[in-house]
Amino acid sequence: MIIFSPKVRFSTVELINKAVVGWTYCGGVVLSVVVLLNTYSALAGFLFAKPFPGDVELTKMGIALAAFAFLPYCQITFSNISVSFFTFYASHRMLAFFSRINSLIALIFSMVLLWRMSQGLLDYREFLETSAVMEIPIWYVFVPIIVSIVLLMLASLVTLIYPEKHQPKAQTTTVS
Repeated sequence: MIIFSPKVRFSTVELINKAVVGWTYCGGVVLSVVVLLNTYSALAGFLFAKPFPGDVELTKMGIALAAFAFLPYCQITFSNISVSFFTFYASHRMLAFFSRINSLIALIFSMVLLWRMSQGLLDYREFLETSAVMEIPIWYVFVPIIVSIVLLMLASLVTLIYPEKHQPKAQTTTVS
């Protein structure tokens, strides 16, 4: 079957990598807008006693979007928090084993998170809850977050199936 040819697998992995990186840039743009909005609101509040209305709720939404947008990139580049104290002198084989365990846990976590966030989206959409000041429907924020979680699942699958392409290198140091 053509699905299992190496060329197709490699292009699928590259497509996932590009999607993850692009989504991370989107998260960076959202975070930058939040910073600019807060800067403007603080300056306008200080200079003119007229801060931006709804800046707190937009900050909450923007930070949530940005944080979730960064998760797939952290997974695919092995930039998640790790305790290297235990693996500092580990062999390449042991690091590969731990990488697969990490990817499996991330995959299970992302599947549970996708399930629960989808339920949250449906609940917020059904009950039409909105933000206090700007009256933005809360469920709007769930849509890009769910996209982030799907990308996290795909990144976890990539690092689980192809750990050799994304695996961290074994560290070696000399102690004197």
